[in-house]
Amino acid sequence: MTSLSGGSDHGGSIAERPPLVCARCGTPAEGPPPTWTCSVESGVRRYFCDACSRENLRSIEGRLDSPWW
Repeated sequence: MTSLSGGSDHGGSIAERPPLVCARCGTPAEGPPPTWTCSVESGVRRYFCDACSRENLRSIEGRLDSPWW
């Protein structure tokens, strides 16, 4: 197994990543959001805050893309 330079398999530190924002309501994440929902839609990762995840739980579990809900 090989690693990228910098000693991380992810290619950079957390500080280099852009801040996460809810794809539905625009709420910014304060630090790492361990309770947010991550969805891959059309090959793109989308993150949803706790409130948006709770409001749309059935659609998320039904694997419906977020534009539908």
